[in-house]
Amino acid sequence: MKKYRKVIFGRIIFTVMLVLLQVFWFIVFFLRLFEIYPYVSIAINILAAVFVVYTINSEHEPVEYKIGWIIIVLVFPFIGVPYYILFGDKTPSRKLRRKMEFASDKFKKYKIQDEEMINKLANENHRISATSRYLWNDGAFPVFENTAVKYFSDSSYMFESIKEELQKAEKFIFLEMFTIEIGEMWNPILDIIVEKAKAGVEVRILYDDMGCLLYLPRKYNEYLESLSPNIKCMKFNHVIPVFSLIMNNRDHRKIFVIDGKVAFTGGTNLSDRYININSPYGYWKDTGIKLTGEGVWGFTTIFLEMWNTVKFEDEDILKYRSDEFPPEAYQNQGYVQPYCDAPIDDKPLAENVYAEILNQAKNYVYIFTPYLILSEELKRSIIVAALRGVDIRIVTPGIPDKKIAYRITRSNYKALMRAGVKIYEFTPGFIHSKSIVCDDKIGIVGTINMDYRSLYLHFECAALFYNKRAVYELKEDAFKTMEISREVKPEDVKTGFWGGLFNSVLKVFAPLF
Repeated sequence: MKKYRKVIFGRIIFTVMLVLLQVFWFIVFFLRLFEIYPYVSIAINILAAVFVVYTINSEHEPVEYKIGWIIIVLVFPFIGVPYYILFGDKTPSRKLRRKMEFASDKFKKYKIQDEEMINKLANENHRISATSRYLWNDGAFPVFENTAVKYFSDSSYMFESIKEELQKAEKFIFLEMFTIEIGEMWNPILDIIVEKAKAGVEVRILYDDMGCLLYLPRKYNEYLESLSPNIKCMKFNHVIPVFSLIMNNRDHRKIFVIDGKVAFTGGTNLSDRYININSPYGYWKDTGIKLTGEGVWGFTTIFLEMWNTVKFEDEDILKYRSDEFPPEAYQNQGYVQPYCDAPIDDKPLAENVYAEILNQAKNYVYIFTPYLILSEELKRSIIVAALRGVDIRIVTPGIPDKKIAYRITRSNYKALMRAGVKIYEFTPGFIHSKSIVCDDKIGIVGTINMDYRSLYLHFECAALFYNKRAVYELKEDAFKTMEISREVKPEDVKTGFWGGLFNSVLKVFAPLF
């Protein structure tokens, strides 16, 4: 552990110092250029005007993102324009987009939607079937029957279930994770993985390098592969000091797939705080789900597309599909639809699904989210649903992990509460869950926060489930959580003139961070 701490600390310091040096050089260079050559100022101002026109007419960026950049460019054109040219485009690189599109096209033939199933769902609930059809038409994510969904109200419960299922692995283990931390949560999982790999089980591990920067040594992927020839490990978005000044498009997904029979997802990273060991923010609440049955194929294809985006190596993936499931997979009625979102196109699929749930709600929508940094479209959907008489309740953290994000989150309360939305802050600590439950019919659990990064920049995943027992388990957990949370009142968010002004500035620039 001392060796790891030394390596981690050294890596962080080295990266931070180089990034700061790069920023300093960048600013000094353009300031100096501006002073020496007056005509540079004219050119920059022309570029600023062109930029504003271009940004206003851009279709692939949210309005809030445009406003922030326009202000920066108009106030500081000599820095804002070059900075936007270098770092303003928040879509993935062309190379990454091409690789992801190639993998997606290759595997499209393995994603087939049973039209009879969609029609059957339409006969049960036409409005929900329309949402399901949207996920298929816009994202090629099929809906499945014959899938049991188990809801976990706490990461520690899911942690135990993951270990149990890993022990049963016979063919393969797929793991995609935003954060892995060496410690009491990861170590026993790694022990099982190594044991299974030595017994012949194929293991693939994909983790986000930026998400693990504080927790793993630089060449940890090579260390994992050295433990067994059956273990393959790759890093997504390899962090390169100086060149990785802004790492926007992170793999924020959390997926376990075991033998094609069982899959897990939710907000839970493989870090000790998620099982409340050394949590610095009070009680850490996170949630997740386990799928058993046909719906696991949805997460299998999501994982394999991302894996083959990093390194293409699978021509045929049908060998990873299972048709053998335990009886509970067929006894659990209802439907499940795993889906993901990626910033490679102009489609905010995850945001649209959230809006869909709000727009069709009749009685209630209960939401867990660690951050409430809303686009105008999503805020409008919440407000309109509340004004229609829908009981909207949102649970956010009582103890924040990021003070600026917490302040922006609270700055959204007033407008929502005026429309009748009830806001609760999780008094015991930090709530990291990302879930929605609606009208005793629909539930969503996944990795998608209600903020700009999740909805526009990150690679995310979730599962929508309809008429499942897990819907009632999620609703019950929502009530229990609200009982131990504090309902926010209008007087709790009064800030005065200067506080309100500061909040307004933060909200304008929130999409840029």
